[in-house]
Amino acid sequence: MEQILSLRNVGFRYDGRWTLKGIDLDIHRGEILGILGPNGSGKSTLLRLMDGLLVPKEGEVRFRDRPLASRKRKGLAKEVAFVAQENAFRFTFSVLEVVLMGRAPHLGRLQFEGKRDIDIALHSLETMNALDLEDRSIHELSGGEKQRVLIARALAQEPQVLILDEPTSFLDIKFKREIFELLSSLNRRDGLTIVVVSHDIDLAAHYCQRLMMLKDGSLFTTGTPEAIITAANVESVYDCPVVIDRNPATGSPRVNIIGKER
Repeated sequence: MEQILSLRNVGFRYDGRWTLKGIDLDIHRGEILGILGPNGSGKSTLLRLMDGLLVPKEGEVRFRDRPLASRKRKGLAKEVAFVAQENAFRFTFSVLEVVLMGRAPHLGRLQFEGKRDIDIALHSLETMNALDLEDRSIHELSGGEKQRVLIARALAQEPQVLILDEPTSFLDIKFKREIFELLSSLNRRDGLTIVVVSHDIDLAAHYCQRLMMLKDGSLFTTGTPEAIITAANVESVYDCPVVIDRNPATGSPRVNIIGKER
């Protein structure tokens, strides 16, 4: 399969402490890759390296076989979009104004958005089932509504790769399913490459074609959900006893935590 992003012996550290070390990974065009791992394993740092927001202390990240470090930020933002876990807005923007921010890489200095930019923003909202929110304030939205708008803003960049850090955190099960269904639809319909960090192993196992597990800043394993969602792997990475079975409706691996007797 064609590689669109690749990492070779990538390492990163903050203040002398290595957060990631020796990461080798290929991301294939048109796949949904899920990144799993406990808190502090380096997942968010890895995403920022993929998006060029951080520069590796060692090794190299390449996009379409070119070093990411050689790319200008504005040009890269036309091809790779990142939805962070935390997104705060100091001012009261409308939903449409927020999504139009995604057009910034395509505009010249001091250039205002034109009809095409507005059409793309509205189409992105429609894609995320959020067109009815266009006139609402971003501060008035529920968690699920806001997440759909933030993904729409990323889609307005017209990227080839969409990177998401915990897009379903703090959402109820209805909105979690809705977000993953929309992402899966984008992948199937448009061939969009998606990289997503998730703490919900069951959802990731169902919607991602491939998964990778991080442990203590290192790549523990990667492969299909069926290959890597095993009791031995989950217990080793998360330090928690589990039983793995199959979801009776979907057939995807399902994690059952073994608790103490009541």
